[in-house]
Amino acid sequence: MSSIVPAPIARQPWQMLAPLFVLVAFGAAVLYSAAGGHMSPYASSHLVRFAVFLTVAAIMTRFSRDFVRFFAYPVYGIVLVMLMAVEAMGFVGGGSQRWLDLGFMQLQPSELMKPVIVLTLARFYETLPTGLTNSWRSIVPTGALIGFPMALVLLQPDLGTALAIGFGGVVTMFLAGLPMRWFALGGAAAMVIAPLAFFFGLKPYQQRRVFTFLDPESDPLGAGYHITQSKIAIGSGGITGKGFNEGSQSHLNYLPEPHTDFVFATMAEEWGLIGGIVVIGIFALILRWGWKVSMRSNDRFSRLLAAGMVATIFFYIAINLMMVMGLAPVVGIPLPFMSHGGSSMMTNMICIGTLMMVNRWNRDAPKTGLRGMR
Repeated sequence: MSSIVPAPIARQPWQMLAPLFVLVAFGAAVLYSAAGGHMSPYASSHLVRFAVFLTVAAIMTRFSRDFVRFFAYPVYGIVLVMLMAVEAMGFVGGGSQRWLDLGFMQLQPSELMKPVIVLTLARFYETLPTGLTNSWRSIVPTGALIGFPMALVLLQPDLGTALAIGFGGVVTMFLAGLPMRWFALGGAAAMVIAPLAFFFGLKPYQQRRVFTFLDPESDPLGAGYHITQSKIAIGSGGITGKGFNEGSQSHLNYLPEPHTDFVFATMAEEWGLIGGIVVIGIFALILRWGWKVSMRSNDRFSRLLAAGMVATIFFYIAINLMMVMGLAPVVGIPLPFMSHGGSSMMTNMICIGTLMMVNRWNRDAPKTGLRGMR
């Protein structure tokens, strides 16, 4: 078979790419249905964006380890400046100031910060001496690196993206080997601060989302409408679903945002429990491959970088699925590779490209047998 298939094609990580292609194609089918049986405007742009960012991911695989390590801090600085530029002259859409108008596209810098924060912390902990892992030098600088962009994103306001940045950063810190007592203290502090942040830090509409999550039936035609209709769509699909392009909740406009945040509910209504299991199973294959890439890495930087990218994709998946099932407040997190949206596709394909890049590093590395975190 190696003599038939060209080497550049054969060496690609098809155990991840094949499930990814299936997932994106399935997402395009769901978006086709969400548009009432038309490729435009959702399915066609979804496929085009995937093709563009797949090309970007392929280019990323050619980057060397030293090149990526060298540009970690400069890239963080550039994205941070872009976040500050959003506050000064950002484009306002949907009541939020999150985008920079570049003329040919609307760029959301906060999306770039999700993979960039993982890259930056991986670089930081690679250079931190092992003996300082238990000292303040391992947590205070990284706390600032995570906290500053989170604060800027919260000002936009965008709670979901801020939480995603924090999640990727904290997971990287955890995998770097920081003492468990610090995470326990952080969790205890969060429990104390949470009520104050809820009443004095969140916007009124964000507070309503939390109340709606706790009791969506209290206002089924108002604040609880999204979650209520999502549950109806998922439940009405049953085991096998109503059939492709036969979903009444999305076609009759009962289900809000059927092509973005609630695309899983759109899918579940037409494809049922079986479709949901297939989607979750494909996600599991992709995440499992990414975790294996991390575990096979021979150096601390590569392992933390790959694991952090897996955590970032996982956050998207977990929060979106919990949100559409009523297990978490609605925070505007799309479903990777299925929801319509350029920013989400960009972020998740950067994560995939990074994992493919680390996979190439692992493949080209000398077979020393050393796979520790040193």
